[in-house]
Amino acid sequence: MAVEYVCCSPNFFIHIAVIVFLVLFAGLMSGLTLGLMSLSLVDLEVLAKSGTPEHRKYAAKILPVVKNQHLLLVTLLICNAAAMETLPIFLDGLVTAWGAILISVTLILLFGEIIPQSICSRYGLAIGATVAPFVRVLVFICLPVAWPISKLLDFLLGHRRAALFRRAELKTLVDFHGNEAGKGGELTHDETTIIAGALELSEKMVKDAMTPISDIFVIDINAKLDRDLMNLILEKGHSRVPVYYEQPTNIIGLVLVKNLLTINPDEEIPVKNVTIRRIPRKDSATWLLL
Repeated sequence: MAVEYVCCSPNFFIHIAVIVFLVLFAGLMSGLTLGLMSLSLVDLEVLAKSGTPEHRKYAAKILPVVKNQHLLLVTLLICNAAAMETLPIFLDGLVTAWGAILISVTLILLFGEIIPQSICSRYGLAIGATVAPFVRVLVFICLPVAWPISKLLDFLLGHRRAALFRRAELKTLVDFHGNEAGKGGELTHDETTIIAGALELSEKMVKDAMTPISDIFVIDINAKLDRDLMNLILEKGHSRVPVYYEQPTNIIGLVLVKNLLTINPDEEIPVKNVTIRRIPRKDSATWLLL
């Protein structure tokens, strides 16, 4: 039979204090279960190396705690369950049995689940870093029970591997940043275009990156670098110009436009007298990254 305490007696206030503590403790465990377990090890390592100074500090504190994720999960669940199961016992000393059940369910649902998880889902990094030392203590206390269970989970489920993005997922992420470029995103549209293009290299062949030879600007090796040809080269605006011998499809090399800047057009130096660089040759069906 439950013992009821008179209002305003010392035991009454002790019970109230314990009830408040249990609700807050259960809420903290519930929030940390969502906040810490939702943090990917890859995300934390990225933040620890390249995040803001504040995020680097937070990630460095959290990483050692979440490395053994099954042990952390079991510890948080044990503590949460212990607090929720103990709460009705202390409430039973203040109200009737059905009242204790009703109040405990309400308190746990509102202050032990909804509010803590809402807060930790948004500020999980900062909260997790703040209470990391306290979580370490809880892990140590629960170790005799939590460690065997965590090892069993490791055996049955395996260790949780780092969730690395695949190429298609990275491209989608970059495209998303490109769409948000005008809304305060840190990547510009040009940057996202370059990154997306690099990610597509393994899916493209040489012919996909080349310009048809009929559309390119070329010069004859026997041509003279007079004023008209020099003006035409500058007008085209290319940094390199292919050189052909006898017919435009017979490309033998290329000249760097910057090397022509010191040439006097009035001297009409032949193209063959300037440095002609070799062009790497690849079959059109070759993959770009090979």
